[in-house]
Amino acid sequence: MNIPNILTLSRIVMIPVFVFIFYMPVQWSYLVSAAIFTLAAVTDWLDGYLARKLNQSTPFGAFLDPVADKLMVAVALAVLIEEHAALILTLPATVIIGREIVISALREWMAEVGSRASVAVSYIGKIKTVAQMAAIIGLLAFPPSVVQSDIAIGLLYIAAGLTLWSMVLYLKAAWPDMFPRK
Repeated sequence: MNIPNILTLSRIVMIPVFVFIFYMPVQWSYLVSAAIFTLAAVTDWLDGYLARKLNQSTPFGAFLDPVADKLMVAVALAVLIEEHAALILTLPATVIIGREIVISALREWMAEVGSRASVAVSYIGKIKTVAQMAAIIGLLAFPPSVVQSDIAIGLLYIAAGLTLWSMVLYLKAAWPDMFPRK
């Protein structure tokens, strides 16, 4: 175990704490759950930075990091879907969750056929992640009726659009391996 792996594991441990706080019947639960999600987003960046800087990349970390990220995002979007109970939020949230499942499966399959590098994380994926994290933090921080949630929903739509765009880029890169010419 090293510091980057401990940070990655901490994101997974934060998930039940995040959910518990979010559903507490107190006004501050919105801001505290947003703070927990923000901390998770920061540790996502920090564990990758430290793994590269300290040369502590491990196979375990390479496996667990994307799992921890996707779990945290999916759980946050799931509680927001339930909290808002509106198509305007549910639609982009399900696009994001669905894309994560598709790309995870694609990366796993590409690794099996020895072409994992062709579906490496892209620059668009990084921009998507920033928009997605900002949207989720904004949606978590305020009750659904607050104006700031409208701004966050706008960011969520931007993230969903970038999600679809990056998925198309990943599928395009993987296409020759998925459908080889004979």
